[in-house]
Amino acid sequence: MRVMAQIAMVMNLDKCIGCHTCSVTCKQTWTNRAGMEYAWFNNVETRPGQGYPRQYEDQEKWKGGWELDRRGRLKLKAGGRLRKLLSIFANPVLPVIKDYYEPWTYDYRTLTNAPLGEDYPVAQPRSLLSGKPMSIQWSANWDDNLGGATEHGDDDPIVRKVRETAAEKVRFEFEQSFMFYLPRICEHCLNPACVASCPSGALYKRKEDGIVLVDQDQCRGWRMCVTGCPYKKIYFNHETGKAEKCTFCYPRIEVGLPTVCSETCVGRLRYLGVLLYDADRVAEAAATPDEHDLYEAQLGVFLDPEDPRVRAEAERAGIGVDWIDAARRSPVHALISKYRVALPLHPEFRTLPMVWYIPPLSPIVEALSDTGFDGEDPGNLFGAIDSLRIPMEYLAELFTAGDVAPVRDALARLAAMRSYQRDINLGDIPDDSIAASVGMTGAEIDEMFRLLAIAKYEERYVIPTAAMGEAHELEEMALQTGCSVDYDSDTSHAAGPFGDDSGRKLLPLMTVESFHVLRKRQTSDEEA
Repeated sequence: MRVMAQIAMVMNLDKCIGCHTCSVTCKQTWTNRAGMEYAWFNNVETRPGQGYPRQYEDQEKWKGGWELDRRGRLKLKAGGRLRKLLSIFANPVLPVIKDYYEPWTYDYRTLTNAPLGEDYPVAQPRSLLSGKPMSIQWSANWDDNLGGATEHGDDDPIVRKVRETAAEKVRFEFEQSFMFYLPRICEHCLNPACVASCPSGALYKRKEDGIVLVDQDQCRGWRMCVTGCPYKKIYFNHETGKAEKCTFCYPRIEVGLPTVCSETCVGRLRYLGVLLYDADRVAEAAATPDEHDLYEAQLGVFLDPEDPRVRAEAERAGIGVDWIDAARRSPVHALISKYRVALPLHPEFRTLPMVWYIPPLSPIVEALSDTGFDGEDPGNLFGAIDSLRIPMEYLAELFTAGDVAPVRDALARLAAMRSYQRDINLGDIPDDSIAASVGMTGAEIDEMFRLLAIAKYEERYVIPTAAMGEAHELEEMALQTGCSVDYDSDTSHAAGPFGDDSGRKLLPLMTVESFHVLRKRQTSDEEA
């Protein structure tokens, strides 16, 4: 057993309202720079839909992730070293800008400077890449709220797959339509295909917290990582010639603060915590022959932080006591391994993703109530799960490689929680048989309800700080020496090696104490 720790995320899709606040705040924090106009480290997709970039889930087209060779060994779907060497100067398997969308702005000057006349002036769209007038054809949110579903819905790779196996389960007539929102960031996988794809070794997975990052000095712009990532969450900055990706807001994580997308989420649907896992089992789990077994295989990689032997091995591996304690209190571990209501996104890519999702159940209660039945009665609720407006097969293709059973089990636990808690809210004695029917106890149902419904900030985000003592020392040293954050001693304003905003500016230092003042303000019940 080789114990390692990773910061992971769970998102509750029942709570997502599709407001895109997470996307906008992430954009302002990380990709509000030249060359990254088209890049969204966090985006919110309406499903069914083509996603962003278009049809990113079709790995027969994009060759992302891993597959098994004839001997059952893992190999990159895009090919090994020889194929990469032959195509290193002209990688043919890449989304083009039209698959993402050509970013644009509007010619607002026309509106303010147009002379008086009989016609209203029009602000013409102009490309942010070329500055020329353009016709808008596609964007990151083109499918938002089923926009254009009747025209483009058939292009959803999962819809095509479901129709092959389940006839007409997914239709796009208005009265048969369904949708839910799916926020996506980099999965920070245990077995990242992007890291294995990079010829220059610029991508790496941090040992201390599992976050996958790009070394900008090492990156040579080969873009093999873009091909290798099956989620297409690595972007090429055409201004700097470097690859960039979601950083899991590691400067915030290191001081115990949640990611920007989590902090600003209106629905409070994101959970952050530590997972302990056995690094020796990762390759074996990723090479599981049957795709339907990949979900259980990844669960088998995670370790129980309550096990004394696991804790002893973790300490022996150099994992701090605060990290082990955080793993014991982790909401992510509870939702994934204890209550088993969270599921991985596309486990068939064999990257072992570490951003998991609680599948949506919301429409079922309203749908039952509309038919005249009690929407929260356990008999009605459990019986209706198989006839959800959102087809079970669609959710299964998204989260469990097509295996319906884990999805149904997760939805049954969520339905049981609703029924059990209704009795408590009405002042009745809760029926423990409801909890028993899904393999849980009444106390576990109560704990799960608290976590999913009313958990406070510090219960949703259990993040241990990283090397705080060293951080204080470095901070004080920087304040004493007047050290700037640029790459040389010249403090004049000019473009740096990584784009217009990257260097030669003396920025005010934000101290570690400032971060914790912010956290106290966020978690306090009183006005700061």
